[in-house]
Amino acid sequence: MTAQATGGSGSIERLAGLDALRGIAACVVAFGYHVKLFFAPGVFVPQWGGPLGTWMHEFGWTAVDLFFVLSGFVFAHVYLREDGRLGSRGGQAEFWVARVARLYPLHLAMLLATAWLFQAEPANTARAFAAHAVMLQALYEPVSRTFVGPSWSLSVEVLCYAVFAAAAWAGAQAVRTAGWIALGCGLVGIATVGDVYEPSVAGYLSRGLTGFFAGQLLWHYRAALQRIATPALIAAVAAGIALSHAAGPRGTGAVPALSLLAWPALILVTLRARFMTARPLVWLGDRSYAIYLLHMPMIDIVAFGAGGLRGDPLTMLGAQLGLVAVTLGAADLVYRRFELPARRAIRSAWLRRGAKAVAVGAA
Repeated sequence: MTAQATGGSGSIERLAGLDALRGIAACVVAFGYHVKLFFAPGVFVPQWGGPLGTWMHEFGWTAVDLFFVLSGFVFAHVYLREDGRLGSRGGQAEFWVARVARLYPLHLAMLLATAWLFQAEPANTARAFAAHAVMLQALYEPVSRTFVGPSWSLSVEVLCYAVFAAAAWAGAQAVRTAGWIALGCGLVGIATVGDVYEPSVAGYLSRGLTGFFAGQLLWHYRAALQRIATPALIAAVAAGIALSHAAGPRGTGAVPALSLLAWPALILVTLRARFMTARPLVWLGDRSYAIYLLHMPMIDIVAFGAGGLRGDPLTMLGAQLGLVAVTLGAADLVYRRFELPARRAIRSAWLRRGAKAVAVGAA
């Protein structure tokens, strides 16, 4: 969930603007789309916020597909350099240690917390817990309706990582070939699944494959695509969003229009936009993973405990702003006091293990 996908030795340029874009996407999912679950059925007004607000309330779920495209692009940027770091056992090991350090500590902490908070929920079974514990929750039905619902995308990304890493082990040509094949499989899946919005294994895997490998191929062809003028790229973003809207919030055309047109163009625009590296936006990007995993349990506490909020429009607005403030504050605390220390601890343990193995071998 971050553009800081580095692992192992070497210095890789941080794509800070893409970190910021990921933070914005997390906020769209949390405060643009899922926020309606904060209120009692029939209370929330989808038209709040004008055309942009209406689009987020209906299509904000597609920001997860932006996560996939961003991940594919960033992983290619980090791991498909000339050093061929994934072409060795050591590079593969460092890759997976970095992934575990980045994703698993907070995922496990939130799984344990929600298992305790929502133990009475019928869907939160022992089998569902086991699927979450090994990060295969996207393969468990009902997808996105157990424990931390949005975490389904993490397990889809892990499966994409496995395909990516295996292809990188085989060589540069294999990476590109695998990218096209995986993208094609994703598009076929989207075309046949019927409803990409409905929580299902087939729909979610298809979205992940399409987005992640569209991002990877975007990186491969970035030099040619960077010649496109910025106004044309902005027009492509608008066209993709318009096409997704025309397809409808549950139409199979929404995801391809965004993952193949709007989101790749938006990434290219973001890489040119200096304002996207502003400190507040990068701050948001650093905390995007925590925002993504924390917001839904906070909403669920109110939805499950009180049946959702009710009130006049001013009360509703205040409740939404309160959710934003509490989530961002909690995400900042979790990022500084838990995410970063856990990540450093895992990586340090791995480095100490490597140093010890070298010392034993030299003895």
